[in-house]
Amino acid sequence: MRILLAFILGICTMQSSVGQGRLTDDMRETQEQLNASTKQINQFFRRFNGEEDKNGKRYYETDKQYHSTNLRNQYMPVLFDTQTGQIDRKLAEKFISTITDKKSPVFLDFHQDDWLAEVNTTFTYKGKKVPGTLYMRLQQQGQGYEWIIDNVSFDVFSSKFDKDTTESKKFLHPMSHELEFMTLRKAFADNQHNEQFTGKDFETDYLSIFLYEMNMGNLKFVTVKNVSFHFFSVEGYYFSLANFNRSGYNSGWLISSLVALANEDEKQQMKNYLYGKN
Repeated sequence: MRILLAFILGICTMQSSVGQGRLTDDMRETQEQLNASTKQINQFFRRFNGEEDKNGKRYYETDKQYHSTNLRNQYMPVLFDTQTGQIDRKLAEKFISTITDKKSPVFLDFHQDDWLAEVNTTFTYKGKKVPGTLYMRLQQQGQGYEWIIDNVSFDVFSSKFDKDTTESKKFLHPMSHELEFMTLRKAFADNQHNEQFTGKDFETDYLSIFLYEMNMGNLKFVTVKNVSFHFFSVEGYYFSLANFNRSGYNSGWLISSLVALANEDEKQQMKNYLYGKN
C-alpha cells in the first residue's frame, strides 16, 4: 500500500514539474514578446535612435551603447511591419543603411523633426455622426511644447466646395461696377458654390470652418477611432507609423509604409496628398 501511494505521489510530482516547466516557458515567451513590442511612440524614437536595450533599459549619452550602430542595426529590422507585406525589402534595407551610416547617422528628434499626427475621429455635426481627420503637430510653447491642430479634413465640409474653373462657369461681368455690383443678386441666387467668384489662387480654409462650427456648437467631438504618424525627418524618405495590436513579436508601433522621395517637390506632393489637397 505504501509502495502504491509513493508511486502515485511520484507521478503527481512529475506532472506538476512538467506543468510548471511549460508555464515557465509560456511566461518567458510572453515576456519576450512584450519586450519586443514597441508599446509607445517615445519608445519607437528611442529604439530608432539606439537609446535603449532589448529589455527596455534606457541608455544615456554617458553609456557606451548610446546611439550604437550595431544596436540600431539589430533594432531597425523589427521596427517595420513585416506581416502585411507592404514594405519593399530592398528599400527598407537602403533606408536602414542611410540612417545608420557611421559617418553621417540620422536620428529622430521628438521636438524638432518634421513629423505630424493623423487623428481619425468621430464628431456629431448638427446631430448626425460624421467622420473627420485632425492633423496635429508639435509647437513650442514657453519652456515646453504642445500639440496643436494644424489642419482638418471633413467630407461634410469639402462636399460643399466644388469650384468651377471651366470657361462656361458663372462669373461677375467686368462691367458690374457700372451697375454698382447689382449683378451680385443674380449671381448669388440659388447658387450653392459661390467659391467660383473667388480668385484663381483661392483655397478653402477648412480649419477655420471647423473652428467656427465647433464654436457655434454645431460640431461636437465624440471619440478618436485611430491614430497614425507621418515622418519627413529622413532626407529622401517618407515613412508612416501605425499601431499593430496583435500577438507575436512584430507588434506595437511599427513603420507601416516607406516611400523614397527624389526631391522637395515630391516631398510637398506627399504632404499635399496626406492633407487631401491633391
